[in-house]
Amino acid sequence: MSLINTQIQPFEANAYQNGEFIKVSDSTLKGQWSVLIFMPAAFTFNCPTEIEDAADHYAEFQKAGAEVYIVTTDTHFSHKVWHETSPAVGKAQFPLVGDPTHALTNAFGVHIPEEGLALRGTFIINPEGVIKTLEIHSNEIARDVSETLRKLKAAQFTAANPNQVCPAKWKEGEKTLTPSLDLVGKI
Repeated sequence: MSLINTQIQPFEANAYQNGEFIKVSDSTLKGQWSVLIFMPAAFTFNCPTEIEDAADHYAEFQKAGAEVYIVTTDTHFSHKVWHETSPAVGKAQFPLVGDPTHALTNAFGVHIPEEGLALRGTFIINPEGVIKTLEIHSNEIARDVSETLRKLKAAQFTAANPNQVCPAKWKEGEKTLTPSLDLVGKI
């Protein structure tokens, strides 16, 4: 069963953000757009490249009214040290969420039981707490956060314009489509 258009499950987790430990929960995510980016673990070789990519695009996410959350199966204590020791991770101003109990990785369907780690999963959640996009893939393939940003803007556009759809490769400001029988077989 797909998680698309389902409500996120209740959760509470500890995170590290900007020199402080904070709590993140399902209610934290509600009221704004949220992007959850699951990674296998702290202190790996590929994950810092993705965090740096997210950090480089963070101002664009904030401008779009979205918060970014990086989630690994480590503790918030590990995330503090990771943030302090990795130049790439040190750029992160968004929460680094710990999931040592695997509650989040299981709830979002990205848990690898044999390894106790997470698959690379990306979820865009609307302000009502409903999952609008998800992407899950193998851990050796890092993501391009600019594509996540594009999907966020498409989800926001269609939420504001429910009679429109975004075609392939749509970018903010480009033409959308109005579904109708007149378009069937014409595109």
